[in-house]
Amino acid sequence: MLDSKIMRDAVKKYEPAMLEFARELVAIPGCSGGEEKVARRIAAEMKKTGFDQVRLDRMGNVLGFMGNGPKKILYDAHIDTVGVGDRTAWKRDPFAGEFRDGVIYGRGATDQKLAMVSVIYGAKLMREMRLEGGYTYIACGSCMEEDCDGLPLLHIVNKERIKPDYVVLTEPTNLSVYRGHRGRMEIRVVVKGRSCHASAPERGDNAVVKMAGIVAEITALDKKLKGDKFLGKGTVAVTCIDCKTPSLNAVPDECSVYLDRRLTAGETSALALRQIKALPSVRKFRAAVEVLEYKAKAWTGLAVSQEKYFPTWTLGEKHRLVHAALKAAELVHGRPQQAGKWVFSTNGVASAGRLKIPTIGFGPSDEVYAHTVNEHVRLEDLLKAAVFYAALPQYLIVEKTK
Repeated sequence: MLDSKIMRDAVKKYEPAMLEFARELVAIPGCSGGEEKVARRIAAEMKKTGFDQVRLDRMGNVLGFMGNGPKKILYDAHIDTVGVGDRTAWKRDPFAGEFRDGVIYGRGATDQKLAMVSVIYGAKLMREMRLEGGYTYIACGSCMEEDCDGLPLLHIVNKERIKPDYVVLTEPTNLSVYRGHRGRMEIRVVVKGRSCHASAPERGDNAVVKMAGIVAEITALDKKLKGDKFLGKGTVAVTCIDCKTPSLNAVPDECSVYLDRRLTAGETSALALRQIKALPSVRKFRAAVEVLEYKAKAWTGLAVSQEKYFPTWTLGEKHRLVHAALKAAELVHGRPQQAGKWVFSTNGVASAGRLKIPTIGFGPSDEVYAHTVNEHVRLEDLLKAAVFYAALPQYLIVEKTK
């Protein structure tokens, strides 16, 4: 159907522009809530490459539209990043956009600003090769994903009234097709005590001591959680602990722990909460158990909020989007492909988990480099990803006619 050599040769002519754009994106810091300069630079590139419509929505997500077909494919790349952390741990300047031996380095190279380079030039390639096939190609640079995955796509669908028929997540997959991942939620457990002077601790009721038993039971619970052949095992981990105390010479009267709960197939928010509430020490000490709420302001000033529950999702192996994606990946690699899954979480918790829109993933780089001081992506992989994004609509046409 499509000739891989012709497409590789066609995308090769974009290489200098893609490299320049990629290095510029790395050089623009953009943590969650501070993506304005990144979004505006992306919008400029969309206009330069011939998108029919480009706009920034009320939350600050940047959206580019190409084509006017009745079916819509949204290609999502979140454009925010985590912070740098300890600068001395970086061997390279995280914002220099260093390019060496065919590799681009820096914060956001893996996770995942630079996938937007492939999304934009994939659209350009699609149009130049006349591969739209009755589809509207929507390039989405989404904001605030690192702080609250799924939030930007919920906003786009529910508030901006843009509902795609298919979603392609461009989070790193090492150029493989992914069709799901575990869900997650953030939980807080709070136990109360009674403060007193630490010189006579028997006069009080130490909340930290109470919490020690709860932590031990949570750790034991992790080993008992169910597994799934495709997604793997559910997990729960204590990720933070703090307490309230009048001073370092006083017994604390409140202690909180924060939990990262990963949800495998069949596990829900309600189930996970019941499991924690049923722990003997939680019941004994009447601890409060709650799902955290995310509240923040987008760079536009828009106030946003969401419960920090992110549903598990998978797309069936036989779904036409999976079949089409595997064919497009075969075009890229020159050999048959199999679908896999992410270990971490993505905006798919909204598109597939909440909104039930068929969703797959395909992105450059490898998720093992996400959030590390060695974030990088091969320029060649950006070119290959662009070929995949351009080719996918044609393979969806083939799947429809079967």
